[in-house]
Amino acid sequence: MGGPVVLGIESSCDETGAGIVQDGRLLAHVVATSMDEHARFGGVVPEIAARAHLHSFNPVVRQALDRAGLRIGQIDAVAVTTGPGLSGALQVGLAGAKSVAYAAGVPLYGVHHLAGHVAADTLEHGPLPDPCVVLIVSGGHTSLLLVRDLVREPILHLGDTLDDAAGECFDKVARILGLPYPGGPAIDRAARSGDPKAVAFPRPLTRPGDDPYAFSFSGLKTAAARWVERHVQRGEEVPVADGAAALQEAVADVLTRKALAACRAHDVKTLIVVGGVAANSRVRALAEKRCASAGIELRVPPMTLCTDNGAMIAAVGDLLVRSGAEPAPLDVSIDPSAPLEYAALTPLARSAVRVA
Repeated sequence: MGGPVVLGIESSCDETGAGIVQDGRLLAHVVATSMDEHARFGGVVPEIAARAHLHSFNPVVRQALDRAGLRIGQIDAVAVTTGPGLSGALQVGLAGAKSVAYAAGVPLYGVHHLAGHVAADTLEHGPLPDPCVVLIVSGGHTSLLLVRDLVREPILHLGDTLDDAAGECFDKVARILGLPYPGGPAIDRAARSGDPKAVAFPRPLTRPGDDPYAFSFSGLKTAAARWVERHVQRGEEVPVADGAAALQEAVADVLTRKALAACRAHDVKTLIVVGGVAANSRVRALAEKRCASAGIELRVPPMTLCTDNGAMIAAVGDLLVRSGAEPAPLDVSIDPSAPLEYAALTPLARSAVRVA
């Protein structure tokens, strides 16, 4: 007999994910995305996302169980994202997860979305080294973390984004360049035929005296917009491939430069890069090159585990169950703007909070 079987549910944005994990092993992993429905709007529309989660929840959970060869009665715990994310989307996932947990008669665990991204790496490479530096890069988050025991100890933030996250910068510049949504993959594809040295885009917060671990990509986005405007004003065709390649190089340079500096400063020998932007080919390649030169081990999850998915939430749930953590209370709610302090996230419904 193996350890507890944990079903993980993710619905923080535009992906409905269900994953099943047992003893750190991924048994099943299913994702339904509503990305195509948002593409014509150039970004995620919260109401459309919530409606898509309602339609996808049951089929996704059923498929995950089928792929794992399990029945609902064989699940030992349910873990669900309770924040951060879109309020309506989170509510759908939590309501569904509560229903499954109640029907199966098993405990429910609330999980911080970003802790899920960190735990995704364990499904490919095993337990996290203690300590390790984690670089989270996604559409809404860019953070450098010092992680020891993911589910037992507080997570130390070395630096966070001050404005636009890396993925947000990609999305906005892609729109300026006339590339489709989502911008990250579009920028990556366009950059393949471009010259990364064609445009001298700035490297924000990398000058002496700047916060060594903080990120800021708003200025980079503005620099790209001005570069496009100059071509348009002169009546010239915008060299999209060169712009995409130069932008991608600037983002990858800043991300990896700061991540390696954090590893050196804290004498950490392992860098873990997670989140949707970890799927970017240049971010991966430059991280590999710089880690190899510095003698630092680089761990990056497979592409399918970089974007939002239920497997990563199940991975955190699995760690919480095996650590003996207390399940979430029955009145657990959501926190759409929850800071990352601990892997477990169990905010109470407002009606349950007593006013002093």
